Amino acid sequence: MRESLFKKELLSVLRNKKLLIPIIAVLFIPVLYSGMFLWAFWDPYDHLADLPVAIVNQDKGADFEGKELQLGNELVDKLKESGDFNFKFVNKEEGYKDLKNQKYYMLIEIPSEFSSNATTLLDDHPEKLKLVYVPNESYNFLSSQIGETAIEKIKSSISEKITETYAETMFDKVTELADGMGQASDGASKINDGAAELKDGSSLIYDKLSLLADKSIEFNDGVGKINNGSKELVAGSKTLADGLGQLQEGQNTLKSASDQLKAGHEQMAAGIHQTKEGLGAVNEKLPAVVAGTEQIGAGAKTLSTSLQQWQSEAQKVNGGMAVLQEKLQGLIGQLPENSPERLELEGALNQLKTGTAELAGAAGQLANGGNEIAAKIGELNTGQKQLQQGVNELAKGSEKLESGAQEISKGQNEFQAGMNTFSEKFADAKAGADQLANGSTVLAGGLGQLQDGSAAFKDGTAQLKDGAGKIADGNATLYDGSEELASKLADGADKASSVNANDDTFSMMAGPVKVDNEKINKVPNYGTGFAPYFLSLGLFVGALLLSIVFPLREPAGVPKNGMSWFTSKFLILMGIGIIQALISVLIMFVGLKIEVQSVPLFIFFAIITSLTFITLIQFFVTTFGDPGRFIAIIILILQLTTSAGTFPLELIPNFLQPISAFLPMTYTVSGFKAVISSGDFSFMWHNVGILAIFIVLFIAGTITFFTGMHKKRFAAAAVSE
Repeated sequence: MRESLFKKELLSVLRNKKLLIPIIAVLFIPVLYSGMFLWAFWDPYDHLADLPVAIVNQDKGADFEGKELQLGNELVDKLKESGDFNFKFVNKEEGYKDLKNQKYYMLIEIPSEFSSNATTLLDDHPEKLKLVYVPNESYNFLSSQIGETAIEKIKSSISEKITETYAETMFDKVTELADGMGQASDGASKINDGAAELKDGSSLIYDKLSLLADKSIEFNDGVGKINNGSKELVAGSKTLADGLGQLQEGQNTLKSASDQLKAGHEQMAAGIHQTKEGLGAVNEKLPAVVAGTEQIGAGAKTLSTSLQQWQSEAQKVNGGMAVLQEKLQGLIGQLPENSPERLELEGALNQLKTGTAELAGAAGQLANGGNEIAAKIGELNTGQKQLQQGVNELAKGSEKLESGAQEISKGQNEFQAGMNTFSEKFADAKAGADQLANGSTVLAGGLGQLQDGSAAFKDGTAQLKDGAGKIADGNATLYDGSEELASKLADGADKASSVNANDDTFSMMAGPVKVDNEKINKVPNYGTGFAPYFLSLGLFVGALLLSIVFPLREPAGVPKNGMSWFTSKFLILMGIGIIQALISVLIMFVGLKIEVQSVPLFIFFAIITSLTFITLIQFFVTTFGDPGRFIAIIILILQLTTSAGTFPLELIPNFLQPISAFLPMTYTVSGFKAVISSGDFSFMWHNVGILAIFIVLFIAGTITFFTGMHKKRFAAAAVSE
């Protein structure tokens, strides 16, 4: 009977101390894994104040915009106040020495230029502030990772402080900008006033030019009439005698102009004379300059010849040096190899050889330079001679000009004398009137040209009028623009001066973004976060160790069939698995005070997890024996890496990720996360369904094995009964 076989199995456990005690011990294995591990790592960040960290402050401070910066000291003060770690403030030598000796887990060094680098923001190449973070990773790797998180917080704090300082300076500059814009607004107002006057003046010019254009038309018409009259004048020149009185007035005017012309000729003659004297002086000096240049050229040629001789001699010296080197080399070869005397002689010989080669090269360069200087001085001398010839020709021309000026002056004197005679002998005006008739023809031609010029003048005044109109329009635009500029500058000054900065403003600019860490499904500490992983691990190890202390294959009596054999074993294992789960849950609630979304579902899921691992271990160990335990250990190892209990599944190697779908711990961890943290009970039931499939498959496999074994081992005993 099934019950009698189960009773036998149960009594065999209770009556056998060697079996009962190990089973009782195994009941607490999940507690050791889940309870001890979770207790040890429940909230490690709560003890960071006990972690020794060395701080080395080398900062020398700096001056920024008249303000003293001591960022290193400020950082030290903040670290003292924070209490994040057990900070030890030491000197550099002591800090690095104790870090290597594992007295500290990490060291933070503040360099000497820490504050001075903060003042370079506005430079062409600003320097970043540097903190030297030195963890001793061999001492403890996780402490270095924690330290990196802390150093990021320190970096953020320092950045905010520096930005706050620059923001304060920037707002001071904005205030200065407001004052400057106010002054610019006043200046723009003055420009606007000037533009208004310019606008009025250009309008007046346009009006006057319009009047001039109108008058030019009248003038052109008048010139046309005069031209027509001049033609009549040719015919009526004989009547000029009647107007000899009027001619007398013109003669007086002509005499006055003649006097002015004479004075101008005298001034021109004086200027020509001075020019002639100046050219003479230049002409006298040029021969000496040309002669000096020729002497310099001769000297340059002599220098070039001497340099060429020097080059030839240098080349001879260089050749002789080669002969000397050969002879000396033979003498040096007789000295012991690598002896000080030989090494010294060889070094001196090489220096002498190098010096003579350089001397020959320098001589060649100097000779070439001397030739070039001689050639250039020859070109200069040729140019000076050409200049001298030109000055001679100018001097001759000035003499002719002076002579011509004298002739003009003589003619002017004669003209003046003739005018005087004309005045004295006005009776001869009749003869002049005849000449006037001839001159009137010329006058008619000149008036024709005057009429053409008058037409061009009319067109020019029209264009000038148009241009003045455009200038007037442009000045109007300038006036409007200057008025708008003054207005906008005034507005800008008002807006800039309205910026009222305070400590809150500086703080906002230093840290404009505030992150609200709004967590969903909040996990309060490390222990709660790792509970699904360690609880699953503990129950699996408990099931595995149970297979060592409790015989999973050998029955306490003769089983009736494979099902009774399986049931007798499974009921014992199931009871132990449920007890393991309950003990673990009790420790989690009482000892660690874990908070879950649903206490009943948490207990239920822990039991389902324990039964899943019990059936898995029962199947492999019952079916394969000791190799089955090895297989179970392999499965445990794979589950440790692929269950996403620590790192996300996406962070493990790609070829391991698909394996997680076939291992039960993947679903136990997910289910525990749902019932402990997220409260997604539908997801928990989804994982329960998958675990139930594992349970059914493992039970079916075990029953199949027991059925086969029963046929082999107990078939004869069953027939006899």
